[in-house]
Amino acid sequence: MKLSGRNKLTGVVKEIKLGNVMAEVIIEAGPYQVVSAITRGSVEEMELKVGDNVTALIKSTSVMVMK
Repeated sequence: MKLSGRNKLTGVVKEIKLGNVMAEVIIEAGPYQVVSAITRGSVEEMELKVGDNVTALIKSTSVMVMK
């Protein structure tokens, strides 16, 4: 599969918090943690589970920084 997104972090699923409609997927990518909110249906369709190797694709029109 080819994608236009250039910002990719490979990592391991560390935790999945399932809600009724949405899910929070926590990915450990090297020294970073990426938290993604996706639909519960996507988690189930991809059969995501803790320990899976995944790639987080980051595409955003803005990034906020606060100090």
